[in-house]
Amino acid sequence: MSENTGESKEKILDESDNNAKIDLIHEALKNVIDPEIHHDIVELGLVYDIAYDSTTKESKIEMTLTSPMCPFGPAIIEQTRAEASRVEGVDSVDVQLVWEPAWDPRIMASEEIKIELGIW
Repeated sequence: MSENTGESKEKILDESDNNAKIDLIHEALKNVIDPEIHHDIVELGLVYDIAYDSTTKESKIEMTLTSPMCPFGPAIIEQTRAEASRVEGVDSVDVQLVWEPAWDPRIMASEEIKIELGIW
């Protein structure tokens, strides 16, 4: 067996670990509730991307808010960081607030949220 095969297996294991950790972080973020809409940020579609590096044990989360002027923005970001940090094996969390694409519940929210908000 060549060294490249060993490296490939290690890379696959790292990727598998990363994907499992991303799933756990995704689930943890369902505990972050938008105080104005009273639904979690995952179902609202506010979380755009989650990455995890098993080498550095760092998670990077790209997310947005319902509006740039959201008065609860700092609290939501801090709660996002706190919930992701609770996942075993996550030592640091970088939450990046992005505005592109702009949040549109008609496209980004779950079907359940669309029904509850009266969006057809």
